[in-house]
Amino acid sequence: MLDPMLLAVLACPQDKGPLLYFADEDSLYNPRLKRRYRVDDGIPDMLVEDAEQVGPAEHDRLMAKAAADGVRPNFEVTEGQEP
Repeated sequence: MLDPMLLAVLACPQDKGPLLYFADEDSLYNPRLKRRYRVDDGIPDMLVEDAEQVGPAEHDRLMAKAAADGVRPNFEVTEGQEP
């Protein structure tokens, strides 16, 4: 489980945008780039080269799971703010 304070400041290292946190799958997901980052023992591995590229079927599953479970982006991008 990620510390809520850490989760609040995490961003995708490539596009600097928000992530979806799936605590039960120990992963953070960037739906814009279809990239999943592992979380091991509460420590996120945010290296782009370690991330998993997700295919269309897995992307659809994760997005449906997020909707069903109420998983929201870990922060909101406001107008004029660069993600």
